[in-house]
Amino acid sequence: MPDPDDFENVFPLIPGLEGQPVSVEPLPGGLTNRNFLLCVGDKNHVLRMAGADTDLLGIDRAREILCQRAAAAVGVAPDVVASFPEHGVLVREYVLGRTLTAADFRDPALVTRVAQALRRFHDAPLPDGIGVFSPFAAVRSYHRLAAQRNVAMPARLNDALAHLRRIEDELATDEPLALCHNDLLPGNFIDDGAQLRIIDWEYAAAGDRFFDLGNLAVNLEFGPAEESALLDAYFGTAQPDHLRRLRLMRLASDMREAMWGFVQAGISKLHTPDYYIDYGCKHLDRFLSANQYLD
Repeated sequence: MPDPDDFENVFPLIPGLEGQPVSVEPLPGGLTNRNFLLCVGDKNHVLRMAGADTDLLGIDRAREILCQRAAAAVGVAPDVVASFPEHGVLVREYVLGRTLTAADFRDPALVTRVAQALRRFHDAPLPDGIGVFSPFAAVRSYHRLAAQRNVAMPARLNDALAHLRRIEDELATDEPLALCHNDLLPGNFIDDGAQLRIIDWEYAAAGDRFFDLGNLAVNLEFGPAEESALLDAYFGTAQPDHLRRLRLMRLASDMREAMWGFVQAGISKLHTPDYYIDYGCKHLDRFLSANQYLD
């Protein structure tokens, strides 16, 4: 159970709690935050408490709320019930459904539904003030922070950063920005059988839609046929230049994850530094082994 002191400043601010029986139970998972099931009378919510120094990861809580509400307006995200950035707390609608796993995405019908959900929020109007996300800028920022905090990073990282600069140059585009989630792990999708909802919008911002596509594909370890099926469902057909962009963004995604792991080793209290170093090295090695996409 969470420490009641964690909530004493927050509970009075949440609407609808007055005179209602309230219970709080921890939810599993979470690499950055702690999550709880908040039961108020006969209504369930998810209460998320931010981990330490998450602003150093490029997370802007006010921007997150704008993006999640925009996605909720097109039926892709749960509604925000309340937000208290000064306390690092978000309360959102509890979505009753099945949390997806990587194995679920082997179903072509599900991939089609996911592609349609992505297209829906990518094409949604951009809220004012949401800022811009670039995986390349994120890598540079994380690298500086990890170095400042004396995180022991592997020597092979220097070669990876040089490769990443080539990828950034090739992916430069003047295409309009889209509302992007930027953290499409399988566990961030909930399926109630009729509707897919996507949770955890803390990295969301205006960005390149191909980062979401590549991020999803690499997180699910899609092969060429599955990449093509995703793009067919998203665009109507998989063009060669679309496949190239998706594959390069897969690489950018792995480098973002690698550097995220290294900087978390220097700031996070949720797991040991070795846990995050191992996470970072896993993604760094996958990035380095996949550079045939540059040929």
